[in-house]
Amino acid sequence: MLHSITVKDFMSESLLTFKPDMDVMTAIHQLAEKGYSGAPVLDDLGNIIGILSEHDCLRVAIHASYHGVMGGKVADFMSKNPVTVDAELSILELAKMFLDKPYRRYPVVEDNRLVGLISRTDVLRAIDSINDSSNA
Repeated sequence: MLHSITVKDFMSESLLTFKPDMDVMTAIHQLAEKGYSGAPVLDDLGNIIGILSEHDCLRVAIHASYHGVMGGKVADFMSKNPVTVDAELSILELAKMFLDKPYRRYPVVEDNRLVGLISRTDVLRAIDSINDSSNA
């Protein structure tokens, strides 16, 4: 049953995104305010060039302790060359990816354009939807 469910069925389409030249402290504030653990970084053409994660943001504090300056650009701290998934990928294949990699979320692309984000929690929602439909 999970084979027939795709990433696009459960991905989040309402996205917080950042630009590489954005102030990292502003980005951290937006992540904290929305309760997000990370967000994609897009160039001026809308191509995904990185991810700014909680892990990346912790480096801001470490950097400040060594250099005495809190801040910088998102590009200075983001993880580059993010792994993406296709919107048509099955939830089952995605679950395998989550088991094999440390990532909490993947950017979702369609024709090389960012169309959403999918998280571990979204996979749990997909599993739960199968359970709900079998109990109906």
